[in-house]
Amino acid sequence: MEPKENGSELGQIIDGPTNPMVTPLLNDLYQFTMAYAYWKAGKHNERSVFDLYFRKNPFGGEYTVFAGLEECIKFLANFKLSDEEIDFVRDCLPGSEEAFCDYLRGLDCSDVEVYAIPEGSVVFPKVPLMRVEGPVGVVQLLETPFLNLVNFASLVATNAARHRFVAGKSKSLLEFGARRAQGPDGAISASKYCYLGGFDATSNVAAGKLFGIPLRGTHSHAYVSSFMSTDEIVDKVLRSADGKTTCEDFVSHVQTWLKKIQYSPSLSGIFSETNQSELAAFTSYALAFPKTFLALVDTYDVMKSGIPNFCAVALALNDFGYKALGIRLDSGDLAYLSREARNFFCTVERELKVPGFGKMVVTASNDLNEETIDALNKQGHEVDAFGIGTYLVTCYSQAALGCVFKLVEINNQPRIKLSEDVTKVSIPCKKRSYRLYGKEGYPLVDIMTGENEPPPKVGERLLCRHPFNESKRAYVVPQRVEELLKCYWRGSADEAREELPPLKEIRERCIKQLENMRPDHMRRLNPTPYKVWFSPTNMFFGFLS
Repeated sequence: MEPKENGSELGQIIDGPTNPMVTPLLNDLYQFTMAYAYWKAGKHNERSVFDLYFRKNPFGGEYTVFAGLEECIKFLANFKLSDEEIDFVRDCLPGSEEAFCDYLRGLDCSDVEVYAIPEGSVVFPKVPLMRVEGPVGVVQLLETPFLNLVNFASLVATNAARHRFVAGKSKSLLEFGARRAQGPDGAISASKYCYLGGFDATSNVAAGKLFGIPLRGTHSHAYVSSFMSTDEIVDKVLRSADGKTTCEDFVSHVQTWLKKIQYSPSLSGIFSETNQSELAAFTSYALAFPKTFLALVDTYDVMKSGIPNFCAVALALNDFGYKALGIRLDSGDLAYLSREARNFFCTVERELKVPGFGKMVVTASNDLNEETIDALNKQGHEVDAFGIGTYLVTCYSQAALGCVFKLVEINNQPRIKLSEDVTKVSIPCKKRSYRLYGKEGYPLVDIMTGENEPPPKVGERLLCRHPFNESKRAYVVPQRVEELLKCYWRGSADEAREELPPLKEIRERCIKQLENMRPDHMRRLNPTPYKVWFSPTNMFFGFLS
């Protein structure tokens, strides 16, 4: 969608959604049938309140990362149906009155308000991620787009956060999933929200351009196997990093270093003759990228060819002021090969007197996921960076988060959805949500109150009740109280609202929040559930009694 006047709140123009397919027609048909029925009944302007929330944390864990808010606000700010779209809606609703098309033509979100938890926050089931207020006719048309924009974003951000947790703070995490993602939008969204969830870079060039995410990548096995010999290298000249000297035959210089490695007392028994076509590929790539040389070393044999060939090229680059970055392993026993590679690098540093050579970066890929990284940690490894694709971007272990969008109030009257399945009972009333912190600085509980209830106070004892089990209750004395829902859209009102922070700030918020969680809530196996409770006077209990 093109930016509309509706998006010029406070004198600012808010761009449309990243994906141009996100328009008011990105909707389930029943949203339009309900909009027509509301209009036909004269109910379309009744003031409604909807909560967007989820019922269960994904991946068997006890936390979720909220993402997708920025795209929702971009959609909201530019919400407008074109004449062509209105004509299509008319065709989808046979027998609908022409006056309904006039209603759609004038529809925007100037009378809608959105309150949300800041994007990148750690969130929990039942607590509203977003509260959307406005005329029921238009708010109903926001349900499907909002759920579409939040569900996958939050799921993949949580998946990324879980991978970060198991990998540890010191490791680099690279998202390599574009080729395996569910279509172009799946790839772009995954790159964005994996970065938000704690990944350091992506291989996705389009995502790098759109969102400013750092890009990482080297070459594939195809590049290595495309070479037959060093005779194919036409331009053998390498200018030194400082520009003062020139090597006229870098290929010969690499060959000289390979012989030195072969005759080194500590390395001679590891390999004999390396694959010369692989050496040609590495040399050619280094000539193209002397400042960022990183080689994929498992096309033929890692220890008998790939590592020695890489070292020969890296040592040759070193003579002219360049420092090679390291290697990538994409197959085999990653724990064993990473340790052997590190030992080889350290031996080169020691034997050939090259300071810092033992600290070459070792990157591992090859269908990695939480479980394989955890297994590598238990085995012991020397991997510095993990390139993760399929299992990350497809959220292989869980297909969807399951967010819902439920009416909780209309015309100031609370509404509830009842069910024999207690997890599907909605929580009525317009609510406020708070996070209460203990003396150690960790969050203790999220509590929901009625809109007009007094907020919890620091140092005052507060009775909290379980949502569905009246016998479960506890007193909490918060040392800090944080109100969760903040206003991100006030329609045409002149009041200030929260600004949408850049992606990097959202990422920093996510990392900080995850670090501030109690460790037992975060662990992979048997995590402790985080408590989400109500104030004892919440109207919800009156509905269930």
